[in-house]
Amino acid sequence: MNKINLIFLFSLLTLTIANGQSKEDKQLVKNLDGLISEKFNSVSPGCAVLVAKKGQVIYEKGFGTANIELNVPMRPEMVFRIGSMTKQYTAIAVLQLVEQGKISLQDSIQKFIKNFPSKGHAITIENLLTHTSGIKDYGQLDSRIPNAIRVEFPQKVIIDSLARLPLDFNPSAKYSYSNSNYYMLGYIIEQVTSKSYKDYLQENIFKPAGLSNTFYDSPTQLIPNRANGYSKNGSNFKNTDYISMSLVYGAGALLSNVGDLYKWHQALNSYKLVKKETLEKAFTSFKLDNGQLAEYGYGWFIKDWKGSRTIGHGGAIDGFRSWEIYFPEQDIFLTALFNSDNNSFFNLFDDMGSLIVGKSLQTAYKDLKIDAAVLNNYVGTYTFSDFPSESIKIYKRDNKLLASISNGSGSNMALLAQSETLFYLPDIRRIPTTIEFIVEKGKVKGMYWTQEKRHECTKTE
Repeated sequence: MNKINLIFLFSLLTLTIANGQSKEDKQLVKNLDGLISEKFNSVSPGCAVLVAKKGQVIYEKGFGTANIELNVPMRPEMVFRIGSMTKQYTAIAVLQLVEQGKISLQDSIQKFIKNFPSKGHAITIENLLTHTSGIKDYGQLDSRIPNAIRVEFPQKVIIDSLARLPLDFNPSAKYSYSNSNYYMLGYIIEQVTSKSYKDYLQENIFKPAGLSNTFYDSPTQLIPNRANGYSKNGSNFKNTDYISMSLVYGAGALLSNVGDLYKWHQALNSYKLVKKETLEKAFTSFKLDNGQLAEYGYGWFIKDWKGSRTIGHGGAIDGFRSWEIYFPEQDIFLTALFNSDNNSFFNLFDDMGSLIVGKSLQTAYKDLKIDAAVLNNYVGTYTFSDFPSESIKIYKRDNKLLASISNGSGSNMALLAQSETLFYLPDIRRIPTTIEFIVEKGKVKGMYWTQEKRHECTKTE
């Protein structure tokens, strides 16, 4: 991926370093400052970063600009959309109700959503929590409403639309990340508690965890220190488009800042919200019917990066990108929030993690030699079936395939051959991403782009 040509200005609010900070931690602070300032080299949207080690915050800093039009520098207390990191809060809300005996993990979702068809299979609360339900992502719904992302939809309308779609696979047979799962969990919380999702979280999650800077997003509420969100517009930035929170709901509607994310981490791990055994279950990879482990528990990704077990989640929503990760063996917590929706920021986060744990976290992938004639057949433009305005261009250079995305989020990305049809994209380091070409009777019909979930693309040129 091309290096982002941005500079992040350091905010006036600098890092507070605890007395007696070790020489190692002081060097880490210096290295993090150098890494971020090297990556970003122009005035631009910014980020907030927090690192805690063995229960102590050793790094908390803002970079860049929170509001470009008003020239407001970023500070670490700025509040951002956190996108899919919302799923953690939804999961804990559900697990609280499980502990209270109001929900069972093995309850069928039809117990709470009466007219949702079983489609011949038992779909459980646990299937929703672990993305193993087979329910399609609501992004695949065919809306003919102009500017649908601006419309306030009742949750039942979205759920009824999902009810009409076939399952992608039998529940518990596969793992496939789908926002629909957590959208439906938000609705189930409301059915069980007779409270709005927003009010339940405020009373039972935010307040007991001491989260004073975490909110259900609202365009009209006055939220102190709210950072503005930006999208790329060619080589420049623009204010991100409006999106109705009714479309993301329990899957991605929360706002927070790095300080509150760390408080959330502390509250969870001191068992203020759920019991120890419940949290350990949430932090355990789900076992599929075939015995394989998914890289997901209840609301968190559970991964092994070169010998380091990690628990974390990212978020991608209009105008913002976010990530947090915890290394339990080292007792290190890292979170970074960005007020621009450029996916390249995940690469920076990966580099931060590598610095903090003192080793590269990038997995080594093979690169097989593929016949040039085969590669030539893959060259062309591929259009996303579920996002027709977006496309991927595949081209060849020095007998290697490269890819560029039409929205500018990635260009000149190398493809490493894992087989004759399957390729890995190492430039997208934070989210494992593959391209698998669809070949029928010797002709390339399209590709599958897989980044947590699979998207089908048709070859159009």
